Amino acid sequence: MTDPVVEAVDVVKWLGSGAAQVQALKGVSLALRGGELTLLMGPSGSGKTTLLSILGCMLTPTHGAVRLGGRSTEGAGPEELARIRREHVGFIFQSYHLFPTLTATDNVRLALDVRGENSVRAVAKAKDALAMVGLAHKTNAFPLELSGGEQQRVAIARAIVGDASAILADEPTGALDSENGHAIMSVLAGIARDPSRAVFVVTHDPRILPFADRIVRIEDGRIVGEERVRGNGVWAAARPS
Repeated sequence: MTDPVVEAVDVVKWLGSGAAQVQALKGVSLALRGGELTLLMGPSGSGKTTLLSILGCMLTPTHGAVRLGGRSTEGAGPEELARIRREHVGFIFQSYHLFPTLTATDNVRLALDVRGENSVRAVAKAKDALAMVGLAHKTNAFPLELSGGEQQRVAIARAIVGDASAILADEPTGALDSENGHAIMSVLAGIARDPSRAVFVVTHDPRILPFADRIVRIEDGRIVGEERVRGNGVWAAARPS
């Protein structure tokens, strides 16, 4: 078995302060490996987005550790965490976060700009990433000229253009109809076939279950179940609550 691309080890996270303080995560351990698409499912307030944010180094654990690319992020300051995110993590959100005055190519190229890649080669890499998500014919289109599904594909291209090993998606089909949601998950499932990339999707959407290699369930800040899927069936149900 390959080493995890990203791993949470006994992660605890407290949010807020004083009387409003809540324990969002209660000793969560989770490993994401290359070549897999993992779904994280659970009710609102269960800790899904908090866990995604910690795996992506946007939040730091109160206790516990995160390892990315085999390296612990414990003790890393804000600048180091930002560097780790730039080099190893690609984010996809329900709202596409595209700049309306930039073309699809330039929106994707922004992910390379923040890494100091602003050459002609960066433009070529952005166009290659758009081709990977089926938008080779839309490289010069502006967001308002694209459908919701196409805008989400641009966001996916932006997440993968820097060769991120961890692709983290927060409700990527939430704003899409069934057809476009299916198309987006097909793209993400294709990306997850790359053994160097792990795809992690936080979702409420039961329609996308068939795309998963693994389904992890979280409730009240704890992992309460895990199913590994092969073909159309579940072959292993994991950990009790």
